[in-house]
Amino acid sequence: MSSIRRPEHTAPPEIFYGVDEAEKYTNNTRIMQIQAEMSERALELLALPDEPCYILDLGCGSGLSGECIEEQGHMWMGLDISQAMLDIAGERELEGDFACSDLGEGLPFRAGAFDGAISISALQWLCNADKSYHKPHKRLYKFFSTLYASLSRGSRAVFQFYPENSDQVEMITNQSMKAGFTGGLVVDYPNSTKAKKFFLVLMTGGSQPLPQGLGQEESHQSVGARFESRREKYKNMRGKSVKKSKDWILEKKERARKKGRDVRPDSKFTGRKRKDKW
Repeated sequence: MSSIRRPEHTAPPEIFYGVDEAEKYTNNTRIMQIQAEMSERALELLALPDEPCYILDLGCGSGLSGECIEEQGHMWMGLDISQAMLDIAGERELEGDFACSDLGEGLPFRAGAFDGAISISALQWLCNADKSYHKPHKRLYKFFSTLYASLSRGSRAVFQFYPENSDQVEMITNQSMKAGFTGGLVVDYPNSTKAKKFFLVLMTGGSQPLPQGLGQEESHQSVGARFESRREKYKNMRGKSVKKSKDWILEKKERARKKGRDVRPDSKFTGRKRKDKW
């Protein structure tokens, strides 16, 4: 087993990304190149229209991903919990705005403010309890529900992240689905140890085809889970009646009659939902 500790297990993000770590995102060309490549891929998965859009950069750090957004002709707003990283971003000649914020406490924006959102290497930090009162699943739900509200309908949010295990992926996808998103996990170069990258692609406009992961054969679907909202799940049941619906109850009663059982006659009240008792 590797002895290398994951950054999120070393210290809270606002401490880990201090002055020394922040300087790497200005001086280390390798880190800057990788960050730019992942940002460009995330923007590609956003599938933005061919016009200027307003993008939210979650965990914007030193502004490297914001720079990629600007190069593609879009405007942006960035949030990050590390003031040291934002100080580096302030030294760069960037057109976007940014603010210090803990994503786990939710987003403060008005409904439908953004045309899309990207996040590079930040999502896994929300799965940690850095303080005694932190509950990761509650923080994730707070984050995803406020993000869903701040996005325009039909837009997407794309997260490049480093999941620690399958349980973490399940917790993240469950909370995003609970908040109203559909979408799934896109894995680029799934058979490569070094090039493998995970992207969570979330959609606000109902069920849509999941993008193809890079390094995969065209005939194969993207590696990873695809999930739907409850409403979309019902729409895709194809001929099957939703459990407890009127059609489902009538079909069940008809099967019972064929078996010779005593069944109450059908009426206009069959399958009608009763009011809650106070």
